[in-house]
Amino acid sequence: MNRKLIATAALSLSLLSACALTGFVQAKGSGVRPGHVKAKNVILFVGDGMGTSAREAIKLATVGTKGELSMNDMPYIGQVHTSSASVVTDSAAAATAMASGVKTYNGAIGVDVNHQPVETVLERAKKAGKSTGLVTTSQITDATPAAFGAHVSDRSLQSEIGKQYLENSKVDVLLGGGEDYWYPAGNPGAYPDHPAEGQSEASKGTKGNLVEEAKRLGYDYVTNAEQLKRADGDKLLGLFANEEMFKQHPEGDGDQYAPVVSLPEMTKKAIDTLSKNKKGFFLMVEEEAIDEMGHQNNATRMIKAGQQLDKSVALAKEYAKKHPDTLVIVLADHETGGLAVEEAVSKDESGDEKSISGEDGPFDLAHSDQKFFADWTTTGHTAVDVPLTAAGCGGRLFMGVYENTRIHEALIQAMGLSRKE
Repeated sequence: MNRKLIATAALSLSLLSACALTGFVQAKGSGVRPGHVKAKNVILFVGDGMGTSAREAIKLATVGTKGELSMNDMPYIGQVHTSSASVVTDSAAAATAMASGVKTYNGAIGVDVNHQPVETVLERAKKAGKSTGLVTTSQITDATPAAFGAHVSDRSLQSEIGKQYLENSKVDVLLGGGEDYWYPAGNPGAYPDHPAEGQSEASKGTKGNLVEEAKRLGYDYVTNAEQLKRADGDKLLGLFANEEMFKQHPEGDGDQYAPVVSLPEMTKKAIDTLSKNKKGFFLMVEEEAIDEMGHQNNATRMIKAGQQLDKSVALAKEYAKKHPDTLVIVLADHETGGLAVEEAVSKDESGDEKSISGEDGPFDLAHSDQKFFADWTTTGHTAVDVPLTAAGCGGRLFMGVYENTRIHEALIQAMGLSRKE
């Protein structure tokens, strides 16, 4: 047995002894039931739009065929159905299903098909005394984080979502883009209105100056990496772009993935801040650019975003090694682009000539002289299942094939919040 296998086995045994053997056992007919050991901390990663082929393209470009991504090197595996009230979901309905356990209409944030609010796992964790956090490379008020901490009938109501974060769900750590929704029109913040790289971007908040409200409520407010590093309070608001923390355009037409604060940096700061709470924490971390670059069929930037997500997952797993009462999950809300990974050859397996004119690439296969192509079939979302991987306390609750609504129930069970707090 090589050193890597020995180290992996030792980690698995430590996690089992700390959690799994006493925490979760198989129950007849209904999957699993909670025991007396709970996941004190939960770190949920959402690779927006990251289907199976996107994970594979990220893997091939990063570690090749013989290595493994940190997000894949996890002991528990699930397969998630992604439909909303429609066959093909959007991010709002998908995140609501995961956060609150209900199928709803596309565009809904934390409400059911009748527009009634549904309690989220983040809100349940907060009621139990845990600290909570939302991190994304999109606007912090965009669909995925919003569905964990707000309740509105339409995902476009981003200023209302920000206000609810502060006043209702009281999320402790908020890190991402979207400064424009926190300041009223004519009141630019740290990021100027109408910048050269995005001239339509400008402050457009509808709920007053939410940054000043956050400060009054005790949040440290930061706008760049150095300020983020120095912040030491228990409540933290960081806004690092007017809109998303990247620019999504067709390849070579102004597309950018260079956030002023990286996703790993935001993830580490969120964990460091939230872990001060002795009762634990719930943290959702999203990499939005996987989806947005998929909409543009831009595999180069999609892969780059996925690599940043994987580095963030590695940080969380390192934390979990030292805190084995931590559950780490990596999943997607849906698949974007109908992506397939193809070999860079001139003939297919039948021997026929193969056209590669419409494919994206070629991309280098890491640690090899081979290449591969990314082949897109749509610029929209698809209805295919997405993979989920998990490690740590309660991870086995996420094994199997199931609807996205089950994720909410499994999170509640993992944290021992099965009864209303």
